[in-house]
Amino acid sequence: MNRVVVTGMGAVSACGLGVDRLWEAAKNGISGVSPVNFLPSERQLVRQAATLSDEVVEDVWKGAKPRMQDRVTAIALAAAQEAVTQSALAADDFGADCGVVVGSGFGGAETTTRNMTDFIRDPGGRLDPMSIPKIMTNSPASWISMHFGTRGATMCISTACASATQSIGIAAQMIRQGMLSRCIAGGSEALIVPSVFRAWELLRVMTAGKCRPFSADRDGMVLGEGAGIVVLESLRSATDRGAEILAEVAGYGSTSDASDLLRPDPRGAHDSMVAAIRDAALDTSDIAYVNAHGTGTVANEVSESEALRNLFGNRLGDVLVSSTKPIHGHALGAAGAIEFIVTVKALRERLAPPTINFTSIDPKLGIDPVANIARAFDGAADACLSNSFAFGGINASLLVKRFAAPV
Repeated sequence: MNRVVVTGMGAVSACGLGVDRLWEAAKNGISGVSPVNFLPSERQLVRQAATLSDEVVEDVWKGAKPRMQDRVTAIALAAAQEAVTQSALAADDFGADCGVVVGSGFGGAETTTRNMTDFIRDPGGRLDPMSIPKIMTNSPASWISMHFGTRGATMCISTACASATQSIGIAAQMIRQGMLSRCIAGGSEALIVPSVFRAWELLRVMTAGKCRPFSADRDGMVLGEGAGIVVLESLRSATDRGAEILAEVAGYGSTSDASDLLRPDPRGAHDSMVAAIRDAALDTSDIAYVNAHGTGTVANEVSESEALRNLFGNRLGDVLVSSTKPIHGHALGAAGAIEFIVTVKALRERLAPPTINFTSIDPKLGIDPVANIARAFDGAADACLSNSFAFGGINASLLVKRFAAPV
């Protein structure tokens, strides 16, 4: 089977435009969370989110088509362009041997909201005739395919917060099996609009204060938006082109809790990580860092902590664990790709980004994360896990390791 490597990465996030902005914020603990105000009343209790700045949105639209695309597609294209540019793919590298797997949990939320508002104001009025193509969840994947001329398999994985992680994992599997030589993969989400934000607030999982994953005083997540896109290739494809290899995607695992739509089961998260490690033919002793799902909600941390304890046992204290969601927000369908990119950067610099806003260890969790300040990897372990555990009981884990050329 083919080895799968990463040759390009692109990101749009609340931290700014580009991977460098994302990584600088992640490793230095600089949050992209800012105030939002959708309801002119006291009924809106949560007034913050990791939204894209006006400057980033303006830059993104310069290369997009507003008449044909929702913002979720525009930011996906911007991230894809950065990834493709870094990978140095040429026109001949696309075609039938290149695919696209880009997920999204919601699709065109901005267009949906605008249509809903216009329809309520004037039911007989004219709505945007391109609404359906804009709203379609597969719009980012299809537009990326059209933009670069890829004619291989194009897919949209929509599995809530696991969408992007599964997208990258499935893309890696297709390359490993020889179905494709390269693939553009990741996720995009742009749903911080009034109605969707209010719906999340009513679910009572968002914090009105600071997001504090694994901290004893944690009380919820902070919503985010953005896109993360990577270029994956077979090792032969990358070496034949003379491409710079950033890391190797060595393992992928995915499971289903099959129990509850909203409450996670630690067995599913544990088995997902085990599957990724087994797929990579590695051992838990090879893992230096885990980028946790780490939403900051009580239920998630109880489940994920138990899964990590069961996986690593007495060695858990030697493994660096952190959540970067307080920095870039929980970008839902894009979260896994944004965090995968952070994980690759962490691996390359051997530096675990911090869990900011952390105040105190919760004895019920038994997790002492990398708190507030980045920490260098210790020892010889040179592989990392990136986890996404979604509503619907869908779990996905990716294992990346430092690339070593075959002898």
